[in-house]
Amino acid sequence: MLRLKGVRKVFNQGTINENIALKGLDLELATGDFVTIIGSNGAGKSTLLNSIAGSFGIDAGKIVIDELDVTGKPDYKRAGLIGRVFQDPLQGTAASMTIEENLAMAAVRGKKRGLKIGVNKERRAEFKEYLSLLGLGLEDRLTDKVGLLSGGQRQSLTLLMATIAKPKVLLLDEHTAALDPKTAEQVIQLTKKIVVKNNLTVLMVTHDLNQALNMGNRTIMMDSGEIVLDIKNPARKHMTVDDLLDKFAQKKGKELMNDRILLAQ
Repeated sequence: MLRLKGVRKVFNQGTINENIALKGLDLELATGDFVTIIGSNGAGKSTLLNSIAGSFGIDAGKIVIDELDVTGKPDYKRAGLIGRVFQDPLQGTAASMTIEENLAMAAVRGKKRGLKIGVNKERRAEFKEYLSLLGLGLEDRLTDKVGLLSGGQRQSLTLLMATIAKPKVLLLDEHTAALDPKTAEQVIQLTKKIVVKNNLTVLMVTHDLNQALNMGNRTIMMDSGEIVLDIKNPARKHMTVDDLLDKFAQKKGKELMNDRILLAQ
């Protein structure tokens, strides 16, 4: 479903601030794979997601989604293939628009748009059904402005919007990091439910090593723009956080030094 071959990205190339963010990275995901991504700051995690999403061009390599080469395509040309949820709950929704208007936009993401009414009786019933998955009562608030919702409600809605059109690949960029622990756990459980329901192929960045080992079927660890560990089930099922840190130290000859990751354990 997703194949990256020799993907390289350099920022500020040829200057004193040159930063090689991705160093010829190779990665393949089969349909239905749920891959968690971990690594310290500057490891290349967000750059990897941005490269897949088309937020910027890559300097070398190839990106293929569902056998379609999207390497040179901008983000809006990939919109129908990719769903994405960011860390900031405010980033994925339009606050001044209603819940049903936000969902209507998400439902036609990446598709040609005509002059039909965005929200009709049939579409409204469909939205109510989708919203009922959240268990937040939002199906009874379709005409409320999204700006009235809490951070957790908005992030849950964003997750629904990112998956309503059943994307080929779902990108989750620390999508619970800005939420309180209770709300974050609710969004995680919702994520699992939606991913299983739609058999989605997922890449999820997280700083929580326990979460990385407990979600999905595969964990990769990045460092300095490279994938240094790629651990799949069933071997991953019995792995502890200490095992993961030991493997990293053996591979790199150094311990993982990142306060945010280590404090999350």
